[in-house]
Amino acid sequence: MGLLDILLGRTKPVAPDLDQLFALPSAAVTLQVAAGFTATGTGAVCFATVEGAVFEQTHREVQALLDADTGRAGATGSSGAESGGSPPVELRRDDYGYSWLVSRRRPEQLPELVNDLHAVNSAMEINGFGPQLLCSLAGFTDDGGRRLALVYLYKRGTFYPFAPLPGAVERRDNALELQVKAALVNDLRIEQDLSRWFPVWGAPGL
Repeated sequence: MGLLDILLGRTKPVAPDLDQLFALPSAAVTLQVAAGFTATGTGAVCFATVEGAVFEQTHREVQALLDADTGRAGATGSSGAESGGSPPVELRRDDYGYSWLVSRRRPEQLPELVNDLHAVNSAMEINGFGPQLLCSLAGFTDDGGRRLALVYLYKRGTFYPFAPLPGAVERRDNALELQVKAALVNDLRIEQDLSRWFPVWGAPGL
């Protein structure tokens, strides 16, 4: 089963509900108390790679939208993510051929990051790229350097935790993922089918 099969699902699709993303800031408070993880300020939207002038125009519209909403174009803050000339979202491709629009904020700006992710998804939808949208994620870390992502499945309307272990070998911390699942069950719409907790190896933001 490939990435698209797992992310898109085999059952009747759930209507996308992007407003579920706005639950992330409150979930982050629970996550910090329960497991000691705090937001990194980085998040990303993943989609099946598309080409052409229409997508390039969509990318420019996303950049302009976030510039207008956040005033980043003229910001001179200490964070490089908001220094002058830095784009509000960066287009990257991973080793598996998927594309990511990445947003970087200061760690304490998780609500603003969530707004970015929502805006990117919405712009993709409006311009006809909804079928290509796969997932969005927000990155977290703890004092020990462990990494964690809360991943939102666009087609499922649900979240799951992804915790890659350090090292060259692709391994994940299943125990931590289950701990986070239990901690956030009242904060997020958690994906109950564990087979859909797809490992997003090499995802920007992690």
